[in-house]
Amino acid sequence: MRKQFAKTLLDLGKDERLVLLIGDISHYLLKDFEDKYKDRFYNMGVAEQAMMSIASGLAINGLFPVVHSITPFVVERCFEQIKDDLCYQNLGVNIVSVGGAFDYAALGCTHHCYEDFALMRVLPNMQVIYPASPHEFDILFRQTFANGSPTYFRLPAKIHFLPTKPNFGDVEKLKEGKEVTVVAAGPQLQNAYDAIQELEKESITCDLIYMTTLKPVSEAAKAAITASLKKTKRLLTIEEHSVIGGVGDTVALIASNISFGHHRLGIKDKFLTNYGTYEEHCEANGLTKSGIKKAIYEIKSENNL
Repeated sequence: MRKQFAKTLLDLGKDERLVLLIGDISHYLLKDFEDKYKDRFYNMGVAEQAMMSIASGLAINGLFPVVHSITPFVVERCFEQIKDDLCYQNLGVNIVSVGGAFDYAALGCTHHCYEDFALMRVLPNMQVIYPASPHEFDILFRQTFANGSPTYFRLPAKIHFLPTKPNFGDVEKLKEGKEVTVVAAGPQLQNAYDAIQELEKESITCDLIYMTTLKPVSEAAKAAITASLKKTKRLLTIEEHSVIGGVGDTVALIASNISFGHHRLGIKDKFLTNYGTYEEHCEANGLTKSGIKKAIYEIKSENNL
C-alpha cells in the first residue's frame, strides 16, 4: 500500500499544485518524489499539529496538500487542527495515514489507533476512505485528491487480493445470498470472502458488501445496503476498528428504519494492552475466517426469521 502511495504521488506530482508534507516517516519511500519535486516536499519532523495547520494555509492558497504520518499522531494528536483548520473552513487537505488499528502491534498501545474513523466521521465536511489494496488507493486518491474537501485515507499494512472496482462513495456487492448481509471494510474483506465461500458448501449464502468509502455514502450505496437488509434481516459488520463509530455505526445509521439483527466484529469497547503480532490481535478479536464463520452461525441462529 505504501509503495502504491509513493507511486501514485510521484505520477500526480506533475500537477504543480500537489504538495507533500511528512511527519518524519517514509523518507526513503518518498525519495523519488523529493528528488523530482524538491520545492514541494517538506519533512516537518515530529510537529504534526503544526504540519496540519501549515497544510491548511497551503490549501487556502489553491494548493493540494498531502499530509502523511502514523495514524495516532496525525489523527488523535492533530484532532483540533483537523477540526478547526481543515473541516471548519472546508479545505482540500488530504491526510494519508499508516499504522491504523493494531498494524504497529509490536510497538504497543501508544501506536494503536482504532478510533480514527469515529473521529473523522463526526467532523462535518470530512471524507473518509479506506482502500485495502494498491489499485483501490490509486483509483480513489485520483478521484478525490483535488475535489476541495478534507479527506482522510487509512492505508492498512495488510491487503486483500480480490479484483474489486472501487468508486468514491459507492459500495460493491461481491457475493449474493439470502441468509446474512455481511458488510466488510479493509483487509478483512479477504477473510469475509473466504468464509462465505466455505459456508456456501453448507448451503448458507450471504450478501457480501464491500465498503471503501465510509463518508460520504452515495444514495446508490445506501439503497444497495437497505435492499440487502430488507431481504436478509440480519447484519454482520466487519472492521479493524472499534465497534463504536466505524463501519457498524455507518451501516446502522443508513438502515435505521429497518428492523434487523446486528452482530459487530471489531474491537470491543476496551484498550488492547497486550503485545503481539498483527495476526495475534486479529485472532484475539475474532477477525479471522473462522471468527467470521462463527459470527454468521450465531447471528443466523439468534435471528431465525
